[in-house]
Amino acid sequence: MSEIITADRRMRELIQLAKTVAQSKATVLIQGESGTGKELMASLVHENSTRAGRPFVAINCAAIPENLLESELFGYERGAFTGAVTSKAGKFEFANGGTILLDEISEMDIRLQAKLLRVIQEGEVDRIGGRRPVPVDVRIVATTNRNLGECVKEGSFREDLFYRLNVVNLTIPPLRERLGDVTLLSNHFMQAYSGRNGKQLAGFSTEALAMLESHAWPGNVRELENAIERAVITAKGSQVTAQDIAVERRQTDLLGAAAPARQDLGWAPGRTLDDIERSVIIEALQYHQGNRTHTARALGISIRTLRNKLADYRKIGIHL
Repeated sequence: MSEIITADRRMRELIQLAKTVAQSKATVLIQGESGTGKELMASLVHENSTRAGRPFVAINCAAIPENLLESELFGYERGAFTGAVTSKAGKFEFANGGTILLDEISEMDIRLQAKLLRVIQEGEVDRIGGRRPVPVDVRIVATTNRNLGECVKEGSFREDLFYRLNVVNLTIPPLRERLGDVTLLSNHFMQAYSGRNGKQLAGFSTEALAMLESHAWPGNVRELENAIERAVITAKGSQVTAQDIAVERRQTDLLGAAAPARQDLGWAPGRTLDDIERSVIIEALQYHQGNRTHTARALGISIRTLRNKLADYRKIGIHL
């Protein structure tokens, strides 16, 4: 059972709303910053619905290249393209009778958005190379860390699909707006990771709690969990101390959380804006150990934009 740890009034009201709408057949759009627990909220919707016990299938629309996402979602027939030696059902068919979570829906190609709209309207999917549609009964829950209304204005997201998905909107507040949850969550994670690592810790020192409560947590609950896991592992005494807690100092410039030092990224004679941008992206990618999703989030760009930039770099001999 999905458990969302909170003492915050707004979060409690949001959880109650999620449980209420779970009983309906309506599509649900869950919005919030990275690390706020959108997938956990989606699981809660599924588990409190009449579809609980049936499949819950999640797919990250940003993590799969757009040329593969269509076949992953909708499936394909044998011979539909080179390499399709057998037929394959897509995620919608696997989720039949249950719920499908479309994570980071804002990153879906606009052409695929049209096919998704048809699934919602008609209750059937078209496999690639298929001769007839396949009926499906699937509850759709979509998540995004972007403002889909702004995406509609930019032309990167279909307005009709936005309204179809946004029947019920659950917007999760960031951790910095519910700081009362920081200590509660910290204790929860400390107990969990103490057990996993065979440690017995009495709690946090006063200085450690002050540090946790004063941090802005741009990575939200995910960042807090990672910080507590590391603190539990490195703690040498009976308590977690301030020295055990390592939190990144976030910058307010282009890179955000991407890099701690960039003295060589500024302008110099002969350097173009493209040169500087490329340096920033390369250092951010290295900082995040090649993780493109984390890099794109830190830079404030879509993962599709990042992929396109990297493809351009490969053309000039830079391979990352």
